[in-house]
Amino acid sequence: MIRYALGCECGHAFESWFQSSSAYDSQIKRKLVNCPVCDSAKVEKAIMAPRITRKGRSQTPASEPAVTTEAVSSPATLMMTEERELRAKLKELRDYVTKNADNVGNRFPTEARKMHYGDIEHRAIYGEASMEEAQSLSDEGIDMMPLPVLPDDRN
Repeated sequence: MIRYALGCECGHAFESWFQSSSAYDSQIKRKLVNCPVCDSAKVEKAIMAPRITRKGRSQTPASEPAVTTEAVSSPATLMMTEERELRAKLKELRDYVTKNADNVGNRFPTEARKMHYGDIEHRAIYGEASMEEAQSLSDEGIDMMPLPVLPDDRN
């Protein structure tokens, strides 16, 4: 197996594994390798360096090239930046909902049904529902969406 550092025409960096160099060439030619960020099929190998070890240390096979520090930090930095932005947006959404809606707790399925069937006035609510309750609400045509759970929420 060979690991290649790759980049797309938009500048996104990522890596992928191939059975051989010819397998990479074949997949690129058939446009089977796409950027995971923008889905572009215009992908090229990024700069790579072979792993070289000193005498007495185990050697990595030449068929498994190492990615240079520059190539490795680029996708990691990109993903960390995108992940931070996504988390910030999810937190903003969550904060908006909790600020502007009533928390009905585990009464959520009951309250959502009452509003849907016109028994009570419509208002923004959030709360808790089991997977079975959420599926039942969905089956009844009641629109709802789970609030994102962020890693900080679990700590």
